Amino acid sequence: MKSVSSQSKAAPEPEVASTETAPPGTAPKRGRPAQRRRAGPGRPEGVSNVRDEILDAAEIEFANLGYAGTSLRNVAEAAQVTQALINYYFGSKYGLFEEVFLRRGRQIADDRMQRLEELRRSGKPPAVADIVRAFLMPALSMRSTAAGRTFMRLQARLHTEPPEISYKLRNEAYETSTRLFAEALRDALPHLSEKDVYWRMTLMIGAYLYAFSDTHRLEEMAPGIVNPDDPEEILKAITSFVTAGMLAPAP
Repeated sequence: MKSVSSQSKAAPEPEVASTETAPPGTAPKRGRPAQRRRAGPGRPEGVSNVRDEILDAAEIEFANLGYAGTSLRNVAEAAQVTQALINYYFGSKYGLFEEVFLRRGRQIADDRMQRLEELRRSGKPPAVADIVRAFLMPALSMRSTAAGRTFMRLQARLHTEPPEISYKLRNEAYETSTRLFAEALRDALPHLSEKDVYWRMTLMIGAYLYAFSDTHRLEEMAPGIVNPDDPEEILKAITSFVTAGMLAPAP
C-alpha cells in the first residue's frame, strides 16, 4: 500500500455518517469522498467531482435566494451530499459563498486584463469603444452558458448583500482589473477628471449588471422587438450606449 502524504494527514476528513439506506426512489447523500477505482486508462470509474457539484448547486441557491436566504441544508439537498461534507470542503456558509463567487469572478477579471493587454500590444492607443468591449465581453461570453447566466444573477444580487459580505468579494475579484481599465479610460479620455472616469465606470458596471442578469424586464416592455438572448444585439446596444456616455463632455 502506498504511504499517505504528510499534506493529506494535515487535514483529515471528517467521519460523516453514511446514508446507504436512502428511501426508495431517492439518491443517497454522499458523505466521505468516494474511493477512486480505475478500470484501466482514463478517468476513474464511478467518480464525480463532488466539490464542483457542491459549488454548482450553491451557485443556483445563492442566485435565487441570496446569502441570507440560503442555508447549507438547501445546498446539501440540491447537491445530494451531507452538510458535514460541505463544511469539510468550505468551512462555513461564508466560505462556500466566497468560493462560489470568486471561481467565476476571477475568471472574468483575468479575461478582462488579457483583452486589455492585447489592445495595448496592438501598437496604437486603444479607442474608447474597444476598451468598453474588452471590459464587457468576458461577462457577456460567460452569459452564453446556463451556469454563466446563473452567475450573472448572483453577481447582480451581490450588490444588495450586506457590505461585510459584498465589499470584500468584489474587491478581491475585481479591484485590480477595474483600476487597470480606469487608467486606460483616463488615457483615452483626457478631457475627463479621475472623478468623472470612476463615475462613468460605475455607471457602466451598473448598466451591464442589469442588462446581463436575466430580469426579463426587457421582454415584457418590448415583446417581439428586442432579443436579449442575442449576444450581438446586446453587445451592440450596451457598447454604443456606454461609449457615448464615456465620450460625453465633462460635467
